[in-house]
Amino acid sequence: MARIEAKNLSLHYPLTGGADKHIGIDREPESVVSVGRKKYILALRNVSFEIGKGQNVGLIGRNGSGKSTLLRVLGGIFTPTSGQVLTTGKVSSLFGMNLGIQIDATGRENIVLRGTIKGWSRSQLEEKIPEIIEFSELEEFIDLPLRTYSDGMRMRLLFAIATVFSPEILLLDEWIGAGDARFQSKAKDRMNSLVSQAGITVIASHNRGLIQSVCDRGVWLHKGTMRAYGPIDKVYKEMDAYFANND
Repeated sequence: MARIEAKNLSLHYPLTGGADKHIGIDREPESVVSVGRKKYILALRNVSFEIGKGQNVGLIGRNGSGKSTLLRVLGGIFTPTSGQVLTTGKVSSLFGMNLGIQIDATGRENIVLRGTIKGWSRSQLEEKIPEIIEFSELEEFIDLPLRTYSDGMRMRLLFAIATVFSPEILLLDEWIGAGDARFQSKAKDRMNSLVSQAGITVIASHNRGLIQSVCDRGVWLHKGTMRAYGPIDKVYKEMDAYFANND
């Protein structure tokens, strides 16, 4: 049964060597602390919640609130400074899709590389390679080096690889679009299918219409702290009321 439990998650970044360029870091003064001569940004502070099977959760909040950082902690990309994430079910993260991609390798070879990183078996690769090629519409180019692809062609291939399996837990950073308008329509249909089949979906986005149409629950983050978790409409009301009184 798909499940996510976040227990007192905190994540601190050292404020050195361009560390403030990390995605999702709050740069306001109160988020910076000093320990001796070193300064740290408190990207997440004691965040705790549970998500059960069948729940779609939106991570909401302003820029720098920690949405993308939290999503990457849930996906195992970032290791929390303290606390832990417990997950049950296979996780698929639709961010960092360039991981494992080699520009001098062919499109077909990159499918194998990316699939291996994702833990696919040989039989899964053999089964899914034709489907990936067909969906990406790159039949004529699949055995050419990736460096010869346009940005749109590369995105189509990466999207097709990332979405070929329906996961138990789906993590999304915004709603991914790929290719031209016609391909984006096809990609949107696949995304909707993935969300409907996943046991749990977590989306970080500023798009309120998207979040309210897809998600039944919400996590409101503000300056790295979770301010509310519950039914999505109720969480938005709490966030709107706060900013109406504090802007």
